[in-house]
Amino acid sequence: MTGLPSWRRDRRKTAERGYGGRWQKERQEYLRLHPLCGMCLPRAVQATVVDHKVPHRGDLALFWDRSNWQSLCANHHSSDKQMLEKSGRARQTIGPDGEPVRVPGG
Repeated sequence: MTGLPSWRRDRRKTAERGYGGRWQKERQEYLRLHPLCGMCLPRAVQATVVDHKVPHRGDLALFWDRSNWQSLCANHHSSDKQMLEKSGRARQTIGPDGEPVRVPGG
C-alpha cells in the first residue's frame, strides 16, 4: 500500500468520506439529468457513476462542485478514469470516423 496517495489508503466508511445520504440523493439527481456516459459518446451508454473529474482528495468544496462532476459508465470509471488518475494520461480512443476522440476530463 505504500506509494499510494493518502486518499487511496483512507479506510473510513464511504459515508464518513462524504458519500452518505446527501451524496446519494445528489448523485441520483445528477444521473437523472445526465444519464449517458461522457466517455462513451457518441454511443448512448447508460451512466451509473458520478465521477469527480478532478479528484477532490477530501476537499469538500471540490467534492460538492457540480462543475467537477461527470457521468460515467462503470467500465470507464473503473478503467480509463483510473488509468488517467494514476498516469496523468488518457487512453487513446478512436471514433467511428477513424479519428482520435478527445475523452472528457482527459
